[in-house]
Amino acid sequence: MSGLTNLFRPSATPAEAWRGVREHANIIWALMLRELATRYGRNNAGFLWIAGEPLVFCAGAFTMWSLIRPPYEHGIRLLPFVMTGYLPLTLVRHMLSHGVVAVRANAGLLYHRRVTVLHLFTSRLALEFVGVSLAFVCVFVVLWTYGQVLPPPDLGRVYGGWFLLGWLSFGLGLIYGAIGTIFEVFDRFIAVLSYVMIPIIGTFYMAAWLPPKFRDALLVLPFIHTSEMIRAGFFGEFVRTYYNPPYVIAWAVCLTFVGLVIMRYVRERVEIE
Repeated sequence: MSGLTNLFRPSATPAEAWRGVREHANIIWALMLRELATRYGRNNAGFLWIAGEPLVFCAGAFTMWSLIRPPYEHGIRLLPFVMTGYLPLTLVRHMLSHGVVAVRANAGLLYHRRVTVLHLFTSRLALEFVGVSLAFVCVFVVLWTYGQVLPPPDLGRVYGGWFLLGWLSFGLGLIYGAIGTIFEVFDRFIAVLSYVMIPIIGTFYMAAWLPPKFRDALLVLPFIHTSEMIRAGFFGEFVRTYYNPPYVIAWAVCLTFVGLVIMRYVRERVEIE
């Protein structure tokens, strides 16, 4: 955190600020490569597992849903619908579950003067975002190859919804990770909390399918806005969607700010120990 403080100090020149950005980016990139090597091995096939791991879970979900549900749901083809619901859920789950142990698994790296607690969290969360994003692309290519999905008519909305979901997950991951580092018992509840995300994020339904009373209550939370935005990009005018990007951005900023505030206490606790 001290590095970030120096980066944004009023007296910093543009050149100094740019050098600081590059330094932090290099540290995060190095930590991401180290995490890849330690988690998946140093061979090329091991690195492919960053996308393969979420891809395997998605394949299981697709197979199950195709066996128990009709090929169309409310006029929408089943597999594209599951893709645009299950992969956002996978992104949130991965960023929360891996973020909560980011410091505990890499505390030894804090002996390096330039590595901070925020670097550890950012590198882990960024790695999960990249992995699930690659899995999303792979799932789409496979379904497109077999004629199960068409190219999205509004790719900008798909990108917007996905990156906003990543930002929300980053902010929430900082909060979860910080609390999990301070109170180790907290990580026992991550699995339960990740299942709570299923109805919150709209994995297996759309907001238009709900009664107005329940829909208005659910839209108070920001996550379903991102799923609706992704589906709006994929299905276009064929579906009615509800989302408000500025509202999601406000939530993401608040979650990130709260996570950074709590992170200061994590740094003090880790340094004391």
